[in-house]
Amino acid sequence: MTKAKEEKVITKTPSGFSVVAREFKKDKGAFAALLTLSVILLFVVGFNIYIRVSGVYQTYFEVDLLNIFLKPGEDGFLLGTDVGGHSVFGWLIMGMLNSILIALAVTVITITVGTTIGLVIAYYGGAVDNIVMRFVDFMVIIPTLMVIIVFVSIKRDYGLVLFILILSVFAWMSSTRLVRSKALSESRRDYVLASKTMGTPDWKIMLKGILPNISSIIIVEATLSLAANMGIEVGLTYLGFGLPAGTPSIGTMLSYAKDADVLINKMYIWLPAALSILIIVLCINSIGGALRRSLDARQRL
Repeated sequence: MTKAKEEKVITKTPSGFSVVAREFKKDKGAFAALLTLSVILLFVVGFNIYIRVSGVYQTYFEVDLLNIFLKPGEDGFLLGTDVGGHSVFGWLIMGMLNSILIALAVTVITITVGTTIGLVIAYYGGAVDNIVMRFVDFMVIIPTLMVIIVFVSIKRDYGLVLFILILSVFAWMSSTRLVRSKALSESRRDYVLASKTMGTPDWKIMLKGILPNISSIIIVEATLSLAANMGIEVGLTYLGFGLPAGTPSIGTMLSYAKDADVLINKMYIWLPAALSILIIVLCINSIGGALRRSLDARQRL
């Protein structure tokens, strides 16, 4: 008498990484954006490391009046020179690094602060939630750009660190609202109530229980905030209220277009900067969209 062999079908929920990888594999545009952004970042970081290690970093800041407004390809300048004789290519790559680092720093600070505040007020609720959310609502209605412009107009000797802090002060509210809304529903689940009953410390419940379950939406928010913060920095620098004068930035390169002659006849000075910010922001937004779809798919599974 033969024994029937029973086959056990084991269903396993795909990991978060596999869901993301499948989404990027399906979305060719998002995969191309990820590849393009990776190449840009590697080149920008590698170029900046090279010019500092080789000792030619300071030469990009030297004013050379004999070589102003050289066209692309003249005298070895790949993208020509600007009004000060600076290499447009060198300043563009250094400016891209500064703009990306500023946007990244602001994003890290705001996501960290917003996540912390959102978790705490959602977990404790009650008066704590009401008081903090009324303050958040007040901060949201403040005309952020006007306040920043007034501040930097009064204090002209600000540095890079202070500029990052100024941007961060007015950019954490959206993260707080998002994390609070997600953590409110998560904090009412059975595992949270069971942990409270067992006497688990509140900080451990928030960091090891609630936070991992809402981490996906935080990653998506950070990705989209990165593009927004980069746009804010570039816009403020273009208007003259961003990075200090003489600091390479995409906004600094774009500000040359204020001159009508440069805008029309010397497009090689500002057009590469405009294209670079356009490509970077589009890539980040495309990647963020793919991550958002991956999150939705993960929740359905």
